[in-house]
Amino acid sequence: MSQRKSVTGRPLGTDGSDFSYRMVVNSRYQKVAEGKSRLLALILTQALVRILEAATLLLPTPKGEIVDRFYAASIVICFISLFIGEFGRKHSRSFFLKLYLFGSSIAAVTSVAFLVKSEKLFELIEDFSKWETMAKMFKVAAVLLEVIVQIVTIGVTSSLMHNMAPPKRAS
Repeated sequence: MSQRKSVTGRPLGTDGSDFSYRMVVNSRYQKVAEGKSRLLALILTQALVRILEAATLLLPTPKGEIVDRFYAASIVICFISLFIGEFGRKHSRSFFLKLYLFGSSIAAVTSVAFLVKSEKLFELIEDFSKWETMAKMFKVAAVLLEVIVQIVTIGVTSSLMHNMAPPKRAS
């Protein structure tokens, strides 16, 4: 077999008019690549929000108030689901992406339930001068940001899983 020379420019034997017969990348593969990059940004955003929420656990609390286990558990569940989501995103595994959606949604709902149960928002707004109140408002803002990011994540991940699925064959 003869060795090929590296040729710059157009390959020999073509005049450039055969472009319509060349293979074209299906648009869903481009959508998958875009969805994966968006999901990576959302996973990193969720991790940052959860780190901020974990920092609120370390803030000093008034005497007699203990850290709620459900709130701490929601942070742990979310971090575990973020690792699962990153694995599913990297390896294009829709099962792991579904598990990630489930885990992060449960963590978000648990955080909101903790917030509704433990904080009285009207009392926080009325007495906004104390440091404890500022820490609680920070916690409220972090949970609200988490909910917004979770809603966007559900849409992006669902779209990604839809584009990763093989196309249906027509009968």
